[in-house]
Amino acid sequence: MRLKNKVAIVTGAASGIGEATALLFAEHGASVVASDIDREGAEKTAAAIVERGGESIPVPGDVTDSGEAQSIVGKAIDAYGGLHILVNSAGITARSLPPTTHPEEVWDRVIEVNLKGTYLMALHAVPEMERAGGGSIVNLGSIMSVVGYPPSWKSGFNPYPVSKGGVLQFTRNLAIDMAAKNIRVNCLGPGFTETPLTRSLTEDAEMKVSLEKRHPMGRLGKPEEVAYAALFMASDESSFMTGSYLPVDGGYTAQ
Repeated sequence: MRLKNKVAIVTGAASGIGEATALLFAEHGASVVASDIDREGAEKTAAAIVERGGESIPVPGDVTDSGEAQSIVGKAIDAYGGLHILVNSAGITARSLPPTTHPEEVWDRVIEVNLKGTYLMALHAVPEMERAGGGSIVNLGSIMSVVGYPPSWKSGFNPYPVSKGGVLQFTRNLAIDMAAKNIRVNCLGPGFTETPLTRSLTEDAEMKVSLEKRHPMGRLGKPEEVAYAALFMASDESSFMTGSYLPVDGGYTAQ
């Protein structure tokens, strides 16, 4: 029970890495606030936790709206009396938007969800973590936090790497400021992982093989593998880590 008596908010909890993280955290004793803009998905994840004997409530919300971000935190406090862990897993890619979306709108929306959403959730979580005597914030970056897309992808104007690079730099900057307050802030860097976010890529057999070859381990990641890294960063086992970037990428960025 590595998170016994801890209260955790997991955004993006309806699917993929967020869902796997919420389930794993509850398995290790945390009371989990499963949050997502997808109400039904958040409810499904919370229900799955309760069915397994865990403690969870669903809290739908849009992390890009400051009032809603504050409300997510507030409902965690109302339900469980404190907050110790925040996992910022909510995220989108350009592929998440209709192909007819204007490039500038794509840019704004991806930056808004991935970077601003991470900022807003942390902004409202930090005061509650201070009241609790400390906490751990785990931000979901990406391999694209530290490298760009391959030249053959012709994606120089794609906002995703920029948003995830921003998440990493936000992590480092906030970690320095929060260190004296016993609030640790770290960043995970998943490689391509088999989630609904990558389904449009992995459903293309040729593209999937190409992506697998880019990872020295010869395969894509699983949500649970990233969730276990999040568990380590959220727990006291990583108590001397802050401002860190931990790749979970099958060797992608080691090349």
